[in-house]
Amino acid sequence: MLLDGKRLLVTGVLTPQSIAFAAAQAAQDQGAEVVLTSFGKAMGLTEKSARRLPTPADVLEMDANDDEQIDAVARELDNRWGGLDGFLHAIAFAPQDALGGNFVHTPWESVETAFRTSAFSLKALAAGMFPLMKEGGAIVSLDFDATVAWPIYDWMGVCKAGLEAVTRYLARDLGSHGIRVNCVSAGPLRTVAAKGIPGFDQIADAWKDRAPLGWDTGDPTPVARACAFLLSDWAAGITGEIVHVDGGYHAIGA
Repeated sequence: MLLDGKRLLVTGVLTPQSIAFAAAQAAQDQGAEVVLTSFGKAMGLTEKSARRLPTPADVLEMDANDDEQIDAVARELDNRWGGLDGFLHAIAFAPQDALGGNFVHTPWESVETAFRTSAFSLKALAAGMFPLMKEGGAIVSLDFDATVAWPIYDWMGVCKAGLEAVTRYLARDLGSHGIRVNCVSAGPLRTVAAKGIPGFDQIADAWKDRAPLGWDTGDPTPVARACAFLLSDWAAGITGEIVHVDGGYHAIGA
C-alpha cells in the first residue's frame, strides 16, 4: 500500500482508456483517496469514468487555464481534506494546425494555446495547490520524449520540452518545501487524445519493434504504476527527473 492515507488530485481523466484513469485506479489500489477534475463538455464523460473506479471518485470542475477555477478547487480540497499530498498533471492540448507537419506555418495564437495548456498549466496548478502541501508531497506530469523531433508531433513536442523544463524549475523552487516534481515519459498509448494526433499510428506501430521490452499501446498499466510510485514516499530523493516508461525505446538508436 504505497499510497495508504495519501490525498491526491488527478487531472486528465476522460474515459477508462485514459492514462490518468489508470493512474487514479493504481493510486486507489495502493490506498490513496482520489478526487478528479474536468471541465466543460468533458465533465459528463469524466463523471461516468469516475463511477468505474474501484472507489467512485468526485469530479471537480477545473480548467487549468483559469486561475479562479484552480483556486476554487484548492479551497474545496482544503475544506474536504485540510491539505493535499500530491497531484497528477495529465493535461495537454494543441489545435490541429499545430500538429501533423504544419510546424513552419503554425500561427502564434495556436502555439500560445498549446503551450499554456500543455506546459504552463503545470506551473499554474503547482502554484495553486502548493499552499495545501504543507507537509511536502509529490507532483507528477505525463510527458512524451522531447529529446528528438518527431515526424508529426510538431508544436506539441516543443510544449513537452517546455513541460520538462517547467518540471526542473519547479523541482528547484519547491524542493525546500519537501515537494518533489517529476515527469513520466510514456510510450505511445491509444487514448482518446492520441486519436487527435494526425499520423499517430506511424509512431505507435513501430514502437513495439524497437523497444527492447516490447510495448503494448493498449495497456497504460506500466505508466500508471510508475506514476503511483513517484507519488509515494518510496520515491523520496527523486525530483526533477524524467522517468521513461516506454519499453526502453528511448535508449535504442535508430
